[in-house]
Amino acid sequence: MNTLFILNDGPYGTERSYNGLRLARALGKLQGETVRVFLMGDAVACAKAGQKVPEGYYNAGDMVRMVGGEVVLCGTCMDARGYTDEDVVPNARRSTLKELAEWTATADKVLVF
Repeated sequence: MNTLFILNDGPYGTERSYNGLRLARALGKLQGETVRVFLMGDAVACAKAGQKVPEGYYNAGDMVRMVGGEVVLCGTCMDARGYTDEDVVPNARRSTLKELAEWTATADKVLVF
């Protein structure tokens, strides 16, 4: 099964992206599951390297690294927020709307957070 997660919310303030990343990681651990995560809008901040959060609080950058599938960021959204490729955690990369369209067309399920 091929599942695509599309995250739109920033990493902190709401728990939408947090919950999307949690589910993507859990689903990716199941045998036969392929997980892809597309971060767009404010969700690109989830993959920001060097996040320092209060003790006991989740770190979205760490969660992105642990998804276990492909994680990509909308390049236009990155540019609008001043993020470069060097600002992104390992295991994540810049992408395009074209790639999102291709992933959507081939996904068995699309979940939007």
